[in-house]
Amino acid sequence: MDWITLLDYAGIAVFAATGALAASRKELDIIGFLFFAGLTGIGGGTIRDLVLDVPVFWVQNPDYLLVCGVVAIIVYFTAHLIESRYKLLLWLDAVGVAAYCVFGAWKGLVVTGSAPIAIVMGMLTAAFGGILRDQIAGEPSVLMRPEIYITAALAGSVVFTFLELVGLPIAASTTPAFLVALAIRGGALWYGWSFPPYRSRPGRRPEDIP
Repeated sequence: MDWITLLDYAGIAVFAATGALAASRKELDIIGFLFFAGLTGIGGGTIRDLVLDVPVFWVQNPDYLLVCGVVAIIVYFTAHLIESRYKLLLWLDAVGVAAYCVFGAWKGLVVTGSAPIAIVMGMLTAAFGGILRDQIAGEPSVLMRPEIYITAALAGSVVFTFLELVGLPIAASTTPAFLVALAIRGGALWYGWSFPPYRSRPGRRPEDIP
């Protein structure tokens, strides 16, 4: 198995685990675990492939569904052993973001040859599965937490795309990109890194506008 394929499977597995952990927090049955693991594991990649107008990856290779199913079953029988499932969810999500932003950027670059499209595909692939998971589970969206999130996916996608365009071997492109994304997201979780938020001010009343 080559390095980029390994990243793909790793991203799907850890995102599937976060989906199953969300199901455990809602005390769902095994079907609920399978649903959330599948939704989170393949959600971002499905949107990516639809946008790129290429065959959806798990339709071509059902092994990805098997990975989601196995992860869901493992979490179903072990989730009760974890003291803080939400904290684990966030850290696994960070690993998934790091792996999937790199793979998404790689696929975007392979399909289109465009650096901007590759970067956007990296961010979309990394973020969408978690967004779907949180939305359907009724959890606070990880995207709306104050810590840096999308920026980590952006950084990983940019690093990978740049290293690919300068002609480095795939392993030399993927490893630094993965580590950069993981370091940024991990630092945000550990130290609370964030950008200054927008502070709204009262708007002018219509009668005050000349």
